[in-house]
Amino acid sequence: MFQHKDYVLTIYESGGFTKAAEKLFVSQPSLSATIKRLEEKTGAPIFDRSSSPVTLTEVGREYVKYAMQIKEIERDFERYVSDHGKLITGNIRIGGSSFFSSFILPEMISSFNEKYSGIEFEIFEDSTKNLIAKIVDGSLDLIIDNAKLDEQNMISEIYTSERLLLVVPKKFAINEALKKERFTAEQIKADEHQKSRGIDFSKLKNLPFILLHHENDTGKRAERLFKKYGMTPNVAFYLDQQVTSYNLACTGMGIAFVGDTLVKRISAAPDVYYYTVNDRLATRNIYFYHKKNHYLSLACKKFIEYNIE
Repeated sequence: MFQHKDYVLTIYESGGFTKAAEKLFVSQPSLSATIKRLEEKTGAPIFDRSSSPVTLTEVGREYVKYAMQIKEIERDFERYVSDHGKLITGNIRIGGSSFFSSFILPEMISSFNEKYSGIEFEIFEDSTKNLIAKIVDGSLDLIIDNAKLDEQNMISEIYTSERLLLVVPKKFAINEALKKERFTAEQIKADEHQKSRGIDFSKLKNLPFILLHHENDTGKRAERLFKKYGMTPNVAFYLDQQVTSYNLACTGMGIAFVGDTLVKRISAAPDVYYYTVNDRLATRNIYFYHKKNHYLSLACKKFIEYNIE
């Protein structure tokens, strides 16, 4: 029944028979005939061919669900066989947001490959929501994220911790009142901010902010801070990416929330000051996540161990 599951999954992912046939290197008539024979075995159509792109029928949705589970079991067994000889080889599929994919993972992978050169990596850049879906369906091995995710389906391992900083344009008058608490980028890179108690967040009332959307952990924490201090934010922009909010703050458009992990990895900006916030909401962990009840390859285990030592 699932002998031709790859055909069904490729049609489903491609949205049609023509594109799927090209990816599978078979003719379209041959592909159509194979699916027709499969539908005869199931006793019901798998695809609704009346729509464009083609869609799954109810039976088709169930077939794809089980086919993906079988694919994941096959991948788990392949990893087990690969690990059986205790050779550190294989492939790691790891995902992260734009920030992690650009600033954290390349450095991690480069350092790791100096010791374990036989491992290949695939990096997937996406939103946290989509990355979670990829972990659950087995198309990713690991996620790196600063959000505390539901651990019903996943296991978390702490990579490091970070503090949220307020990036305030130098032209804002509030900097003079807070000059004893402010930091430069060089001081953040030197970790001089770690012993700072932080400023009273309410002192920034009525100033313009550049915030991330609620789906982002940074956005959620900012929202909770405003609520906690009884403040209604004056929002100049709502954005999706931490790096973009930082860049806008550097142009003087408003105050942004960013992790010190970012500030330590980018060029110093001369037109802003940095402040810590005196609140537990401004401290968080960065985690590796992998799927619960899922075979984690030796390569993945070594990668996690290497980076959390």
